[in-house]
Amino acid sequence: MSDRFRSLHEAGTFVMPNPWDVGSARILEGLGFVALATTSSGLAASLGKADQQVTRDELVAHVEALTSAITVPVNVDAERCFDDVAETVELLAAAGAAGISIEDYDPAADTIETVEAGAGRVATAKEACARSGVVLTARAENLLYGRDDLDDTIRRLRAYREAGADVVYAPGLREPADIARVVAEVDAPVNVLAVVGAPPVAELARLGVRRVSTGGALARAAYGALRDAARELLDHGTTTFRSRSLPAEEVAATADRGWAAGRR
Repeated sequence: MSDRFRSLHEAGTFVMPNPWDVGSARILEGLGFVALATTSSGLAASLGKADQQVTRDELVAHVEALTSAITVPVNVDAERCFDDVAETVELLAAAGAAGISIEDYDPAADTIETVEAGAGRVATAKEACARSGVVLTARAENLLYGRDDLDDTIRRLRAYREAGADVVYAPGLREPADIARVVAEVDAPVNVLAVVGAPPVAELARLGVRRVSTGGALARAAYGALRDAARELLDHGTTTFRSRSLPAEEVAATADRGWAAGRR
């Protein structure tokens, strides 16, 4: 599966949406996406937790559940790969991960690591990834934490590439010129997060982006739809939201027939 995932980065552009549970993963696979990725914020929300509060055991169990339920490669948002980077990579690889991402934000210190520290973690992760063939993505988190410094972001991505990253990712990039510069100046496949204000996929492809992901956006959209439907029921006693529900045949593709037939 890792070889299959790696080959997707060789040419062209593919979209890799982020499910938050088995049901959403099966829906996305059924729509035809060629790879999926976990989302730390979406998983946390499904567990009733804040982002960056999911334990490693919970993440590994989540990855095992997803990879056993679908047939496309899964990239894992492993945050910082917890305290023991190599062990985390090995556990996720054993759980079926085709790819793993590691980031340079330290929530315990509430800071972005130095370039040297970040590159060191990437190198450790790469050594472990090499043993199983897992594709390693290195993330520079500057833009998510108020550091609007593209020069530093590119410097970090280049350092992480040199440390062994197969793919680079700076979530929060929006401007076409900034994206084009990252693609041009970092010799690696580039992932871009589909955020408000970012170019559509077709334009990202023209800019040379290899991979587009959604982060926790789909989970938030789904929870928003649940909230709105429940509010309609509570406030008005009506169920017009049923007209926007998945039809039974689509539900049947993600769950047992009992639920699809409305018996549960």
